[in-house]
Amino acid sequence: MSTDTADETIRYTADVVLLAAGHVLLIERGWDPFEGYWALPGGHVDKGETSLDASMRELEEETGITVPADDLRQVGAFDAPGRDPRGRYVSVAYTATLPALVAPTAGDDATAARWWPLTALPDLAFDHADILARATAG
Repeated sequence: MSTDTADETIRYTADVVLLAAGHVLLIERGWDPFEGYWALPGGHVDKGETSLDASMRELEEETGITVPADDLRQVGAFDAPGRDPRGRYVSVAYTATLPALVAPTAGDDATAARWWPLTALPDLAFDHADILARATAG
């Protein structure tokens, strides 16, 4: 057990696993870390905002797709040390399933947004493969 009692800055984020017709919606990161890699839509939780509100906002900002809060269910919290090379990040992930594919429009921090077949995924940034696996388990 570690005895390091130094304060650690922890950043709070939210991610979205949006599924439809055997596909997952991913964004291509336009900045480091993981510039050019594909990732789940998501980002920082703003002051006064819940992780659920942040997940809806980030999804719309990065993909142009809106999902009502009632359609999102929490996948879990992801807080492993080292999951982000910038420092300690804790992310709450949410998932929803659309009845059909909806054309995304990349925006905000995303250079591209597209649906990927769950059977043919690219390498994902951060621990997003783990988040996706948990969201699609069972």
